[in-house]
Formats: sequence, C-alpha cells, structure tokens
Amino acid sequence: MNYSLFLILPRVVLDRFIGRVVSFGPRTRAPDPNQSRHLHESSSSEERDRERMASPSASSSSVEAAAAAAAVGSPATEEELTLTVKWSGKEYTVRVCGDDTVGELKLRICELTNVLPKRQKLLYPKVGSKLADDTLLLSQIPLKSSLKMTMIGTVEDDLLVDEVDSPEIVDDFELGQDDVVDIKDKDVNKRKLRRRVDQYKIELRNPCREGKKLLVLDIDYTLFDHRSPAENPRQLMRPYLHEFLTAAYAEYDIIIWSATSMKWVELKMGQLGVLDNPNYKITALLDRMAMITVQSDSHGIFDCKPLGVIWAQLPEYYSEKNTIMFDDLRRNFVMNPQNGLTIKPFRKAHSSRDSDQELVKLTQYLLAIADLDDFSSLDHRNWEFFNEDNAKRRRHA
Repeated sequence: MNYSLFLILPRVVLDRFIGRVVSFGPRTRAPDPNQSRHLHESSSSEERDRERMASPSASSSSVEAAAAAAAVGSPATEEELTLTVKWSGKEYTVRVCGDDTVGELKLRICELTNVLPKRQKLLYPKVGSKLADDTLLLSQIPLKSSLKMTMIGTVEDDLLVDEVDSPEIVDDFELGQDDVVDIKDKDVNKRKLRRRVDQYKIELRNPCREGKKLLVLDIDYTLFDHRSPAENPRQLMRPYLHEFLTAAYAEYDIIIWSATSMKWVELKMGQLGVLDNPNYKITALLDRMAMITVQSDSHGIFDCKPLGVIWAQLPEYYSEKNTIMFDDLRRNFVMNPQNGLTIKPFRKAHSSRDSDQELVKLTQYLLAIADLDDFSSLDHRNWEFFNEDNAKRRRHA
C-alpha cells in the first residue's frame, strides 16, 4: 500500500481514518489570545501524524494514540457542540464543549430532565461503551450535531427534594491541598469559568451597595434542613436565621447560591420569608446553572461554586478581598478556597434546633471581620478561635 497517498488526502478524510475528532462546524466563540499558540501546536502535531502514516512500519494503534493525544488540549477541545438528546418522547438541546467529560454531559442532561446522572444510560451510534465512562473527554468521542443521542432513565420518585444532585452530595470529602491547587489552577477549569461567566447572567433583585462586603450563602443544610419531614417549611429553618441575616445585612450584601434549580431556590426562600423580610434585602439568587464541573484525581467529578462568576460580572463591588461564602460542603469553594467557610450542617431539625447556635456564632465572626479591608489574610478554618480571641480582647479593654 502506498502510504504517501495520505499526504494529499483531504483533511476530513485523514481525520476520519486515524480516528480523530472532526470539527463540528464554524466557530462562534470569541477570539482566544492563545489561539495562535494552539494552532502552532496543532500544526506540528499534524505533521508528526503524517510522518507516521508515511512510514510502513508505523502501526495503526500507535497512530490512533498519537492522534488522540494531539486532540486533547487542542482548540478542538474548546469547540462548542450542540447535541439533541431524545428521552421520554421529547427532544432536548444540550450544549457542551470538547473539554467537558461524559459526566458533565450527564449533568447537563440532568438539568433538563431531572434524571440523575447515575440513572442515565446514553445510546449513540458507533461509540460502543465510551459513554459509560464518566471521565472520558467528549473530544475523544466522535460526536456529531447531525446525529441524535438517546437517553434511557427514570426520574426520582421523591419530587419534593427536586434536588437532582442531592442524594450524591450529602457526604462531603476532604480535598488535600495539592488537589485544591491542581483544580483551581487547571487551564480547563479556567476555561469553564470563562464560559460560565459568558453564559450565566446574574439578575439583581436589589442594588449592590457601595462599600459593603459580600456574603454568599448556601441553602441546604446551611440555612435549612431539606430532608426532614415537616408540616411547615419554617419548622426546618435553621435557628436565628432572620436575626443572622438582619445583622449581616448591616455590613454585607447577601447572595443566596444553591446547587438546585432557580424555581426551587425561589420557592424555599419564599416559604422561609427571606425574600420579603423588611429588615434585610437579598441582592441576588444563583442556582446550579452558575456552577461548573471539575475533576479531582482522588475524588472524581463534582460540581462547585466558582465565585469568579460573581466577581467577573460585578467587579466594581466584589472581589476576593471582600467576599466570604458559607457552605456545608467545602468542595463547593474549591475554586476559591481562601474565601470559603465550612459551616456545620444543620440536620435532624426537630432534635437539633433547640441547641443549634451556629448562626449566632457566625454573626459575631462576620461583624468582627467586617472592618478589615482585605479578607485574603484570614484563615476561615479558625473562625471559632478568632471569635474567642476577639472576646478576650474586648474583656481586657
């Protein structure tokens, strides 16, 4: 066989032969300042592939491996792809990128259908079992916008929870320092953050206030026990919630950010009387669509809440210097570990509400640090010791 013929074959034919991901159409993304570098790297990689193809001794497996390696990290991984997913007699449009994983694709499908990722089976022509590997990059799978994907799965029976991710994120895990640094500094996660800033628009319920710090609050197990049964949602509200928000509002703008749908966020906050309280105002509500999905070598794929989404859209008011976030899951602030405070989860409301003092203590902490110009020097893991030291200083004074 004359291998030199491959040197003059059209690009698309060559790509299909060696198993590379083919471009899905013209780009619509904004120009990337690193584009010239990526193109140079891609061009060099293509030349190496052609040289291997021209050599009769080169095995097809080595060529495919080289092509797959070249595809990862190339501009193709940033290419946006629109997929059509068929489920339960309906079709859903899902937008993803090449550097998203199969697990992230399932999360996007989950957002549209409420079928948990763990209950999804994805069917697509000629890809075999690749869609069963949640860690595989979509750029490594020959997906095309012209072909429809079928999803088989069932929605959870417990509609009250509505939190499509809740059963999977109740238990937190400890991320090591190396994990945190690796995740927040990865180029792929920085690109995801930029896309989220472009795609998700924060709608202000009340104006941002000049000179105020920013307090970002989770809902489930932070302000509200969403799993215990109750006749009235207020029976599951964390003790001193309104007193806490009233005191914090004097020094902080308040944003509520939940890993659930906006409909559910508004419903819960409305039922708890948070949205219309005369003593404080909520600046904005954020839902799971503002989150990004990241991957840890030790803990796999999970969603997190990058504060950069807020800082990029409201830079004249908020930054890493004046923002603090409370969440019962430390993984949620893995992109901004310096700004996160892990709050004790509020569970079993009926038995714990008489003894839970977490919001009282955190009120003291928020007010004690409010006069600082820069939060970046604080270690929020030691917030309770900070309260004790502050109390001692007041007694001595």
